[in-house]
Amino acid sequence: MAKRRVFIAGGTGYLGRALVPLLLGRGHEVRALVRRGSESKLPEGCEAVAGDPLDESSFAAAVAPSDTFVQLVGVPRPSPAKARQFREIDLVSGRASVRAARAAGVRHFVYVSVAQPAPVMKAYQEVRAEVESLLKESGVPATVLRPWYVLGPGHRWPYLLKPFYFVCERLPPTREGARRLGFVTHAQMTAALLRAVEEPAPDFRLVTVPDIRASA
Repeated sequence: MAKRRVFIAGGTGYLGRALVPLLLGRGHEVRALVRRGSESKLPEGCEAVAGDPLDESSFAAAVAPSDTFVQLVGVPRPSPAKARQFREIDLVSGRASVRAARAAGVRHFVYVSVAQPAPVMKAYQEVRAEVESLLKESGVPATVLRPWYVLGPGHRWPYLLKPFYFVCERLPPTREGARRLGFVTHAQMTAALLRAVEEPAPDFRLVTVPDIRASA
């Protein structure tokens, strides 16, 4: 396994808190972008980069010599009521990260998008799709993960819907949609992110819900 130098935006968030120690434990070098004053939230061994994820000028110079950039910044607990925040935070931070990664000569970009198409959360899907387009245009090889809902600490209410999904995944008319918009666990998502880092894409790779489930 090749040792990676990984720069993570969102290393103290829902997924980053699990991914950072996992990467460190496997021998990778990790530096994480955090807002000033949050450095202590990172585990020992992770280098902190204080900056603003919405402003690439505050952290771009610290991306090199990383070969991998992982973008995890986003509005917590997305809902249709947060459409404006998606454009002000998710889109702006995504754009800043892509620019900074390209300028630093990063060889692989890992981005958490969202399953699409879907009947709800249109504003969220549009923003994530826009960042995907920016990635393609940048020319930086990328792995884009497309989960729908990540079950885990504080995100458990959808467990009530699992019987419904179980039936829909077995009926031909609803099978494809139910699999594309199925739930993944926090552990599955973290494993998929780790795999994306350790097995970089040669160009542009999409990882959908069935692929994420298979990673764990």
